[in-house]
Amino acid sequence: MKAELRGGLLNRDLVLLLCSQIIFVSAGAMTVTMAGIVGSRLAPNSALATLPVSFMVLGTALAAFPAAQFMRHLGRRAGFVSAALMAVLSCGLGYWGLTLSSFSLYCAGTGTLGISLAFSQQFRFAATETVTPKQAGSAVSLLLLGSVGGAIVGPELVARSEQIRPEGGFVGALVGAAVLFVLAAFLLSQLSLRGKGHTADASAQPVNVSLSTIPPLVWLAIAAGVVGQGVMTFVMTATPVSMHVMEGHSLSDTASVVRAHVLAMYLPSLVSGWLIARFGARSLLAGGLTIFAATMAAALAGQTVLHYGLAMVLLGAGWNFLFVGGTTLLVQSAHPDSQLQLQGYNDTAVFGSAAIASFAAGAVLEYLGWEMVVVCTMFPVLLLAVLWVRLRAAPLPIYGTPDL
Repeated sequence: MKAELRGGLLNRDLVLLLCSQIIFVSAGAMTVTMAGIVGSRLAPNSALATLPVSFMVLGTALAAFPAAQFMRHLGRRAGFVSAALMAVLSCGLGYWGLTLSSFSLYCAGTGTLGISLAFSQQFRFAATETVTPKQAGSAVSLLLLGSVGGAIVGPELVARSEQIRPEGGFVGALVGAAVLFVLAAFLLSQLSLRGKGHTADASAQPVNVSLSTIPPLVWLAIAAGVVGQGVMTFVMTATPVSMHVMEGHSLSDTASVVRAHVLAMYLPSLVSGWLIARFGARSLLAGGLTIFAATMAAALAGQTVLHYGLAMVLLGAGWNFLFVGGTTLLVQSAHPDSQLQLQGYNDTAVFGSAAIASFAAGAVLEYLGWEMVVVCTMFPVLLLAVLWVRLRAAPLPIYGTPDL
């Protein structure tokens, strides 16, 4: 990574995207930490405790393709600034939901945040447009590495808010997040990046791709993102409720486990870009699958803070390998003129799976228990492993970046 930085990886637009990524990740980590707990207090049924997280993920899933299309026509900067302003609105809705003890209003706030996150998920693709094709994997890794700051800030806002005003239900965290999003809107307005995605030729018209003509390796890239995000969301959504509400672990311990998980999601970016350059994106996917298997073993071993912590750290690392590897493989194997359309398909599938996972997590946890939450993750992981075996040696299309 240091060599990449010395080689000119960093540029003004990438730094602005990096700072904005930190802010958006902090909001996501904050919501994951507090939403299930708030839901358990406000929801009419305990099985609906994770519904606020589900609304956030569903908002992201439903807005993923429209967000890509918005930026396809109006450019990255307009989309990103709109996302930051929408996130400010989401904080306001959440604030009034907590103040009025309105579960529906709070869910509306997390849903609105999810829509804004659909735009921010395009940060990683925008980052690849600021560097050379060979630096794409490192640019994605650097952006995710910067999210470590968000992993620290988000849960800390929740913990501090509860300490300062225990009866206020985390309203202070939402006020702090709103201020950060105003800052993000300013930073993103300074982007010089006006591109609408990579094209092989500046004058070329975007290629419309049907599902039947998507290359097999693009399907593998999408599947890696779907399984990585879906499994991670399923377990991550259930963990705070299982820890704090069901097992009685303290809010401080719960926030620490979530913080460790989010750190583990992004710290592997120190090496994931290098691993892709050295061994290839598909090798990184194999590593992610292996780590997910270790996650299941740790989660089934017990329900102490240590067991939860170890499982969540492994879960984060496995997600990183699948997410970075899948994103890079998508950029490498998709036709340059169809990048934005395929990115929209990818994010719709990825966050659609996460929405389903977050909806299911609360019900599975409530009625079947923590062990079944873990067991349910085995099936998608096995399916991805089968697809990986079938396509591990498939050649990249000639327009792709070499799978170094």
